[in-house]
Amino acid sequence: MKQYVFDIAGFRVGLWLPGEWDADGLLPSFRPFRCKGAEGEKLILEMRVNGENLPDTFPQGELLEEMENDMGHVRLYVLPEGYRVDISSPRGKKVHTMIAERCFSRTEVKLCDTEPDKGYVLTSLLRIAFSQAILPEKAVSVHASAVYGNGKAYLFMGKSGTGKSTHSALWMSCFKEFDLLNDDNPVIRMQQGKVWAYGTPWSGKTPCYKNIGMPVGGAIRLKQAPFNRFLQKKDANAFVILLPACSVIRKDVCLNGLLCDLLAQMAEGIPVGLLECLPNKEAARLCRKEIENVEIERNQIIEKN
Repeated sequence: MKQYVFDIAGFRVGLWLPGEWDADGLLPSFRPFRCKGAEGEKLILEMRVNGENLPDTFPQGELLEEMENDMGHVRLYVLPEGYRVDISSPRGKKVHTMIAERCFSRTEVKLCDTEPDKGYVLTSLLRIAFSQAILPEKAVSVHASAVYGNGKAYLFMGKSGTGKSTHSALWMSCFKEFDLLNDDNPVIRMQQGKVWAYGTPWSGKTPCYKNIGMPVGGAIRLKQAPFNRFLQKKDANAFVILLPACSVIRKDVCLNGLLCDLLAQMAEGIPVGLLECLPNKEAARLCRKEIENVEIERNQIIEKN
């Protein structure tokens, strides 16, 4: 097998593929994150992929969740010492399987090499495993669209169809100094007491794969409305704004506890708000004005203390 190493949000990920497989061809969105591995370095996630058409000898486990989403049809089973994930792509008929330790730091994958969408499936499995493996390291994958400019990143969260990508586009149209960081799954991470946002290889339908990170200037949940209004959220209310966007196995007490502890810190560390809005430039201008005012007020309080 051939090893590949990727640097995502400052975390090293190790991937082992059959020798004849080409990682750059299978995982084009991972190219900006490819790096040289060093002997003995810490890997947040190790994934070993078997591409042979072998019988399924993995333990079955108890079905915990079953869902249809952009990754395809996904089943999550709990095992005595970890998890099993079965996945079939939206276009594929074959079922592919990942076995993971409880914290997802080590995984083994059975991926049918005749599957035409095997690169898509592998990308999805890496996304599932990575989003859980980073939780013990005070980081979380967030369902959001994120922009950056003037040394800060801003995240727009909300239900599918709310207009996250539209709002990012409005910011970039109104404020030329801003660009897209990620359009679906950025990572936010606590580092030296500050919250940082990072681009990732997972950006939904928008090909935006930037291996960069910067401090978070604000996190805003969007809600469609016939008017534009910004509401600042603090403490427990800020926590409630952030929680639905985060990737975690909700029924895993340990992982969910790690997430809740992390969000409690983040809710105190960044400006958080709810934007009830129309899909127009006035909403973008209001959002930036209000979230920057919140940040100024927070900094003034910190300086006084």
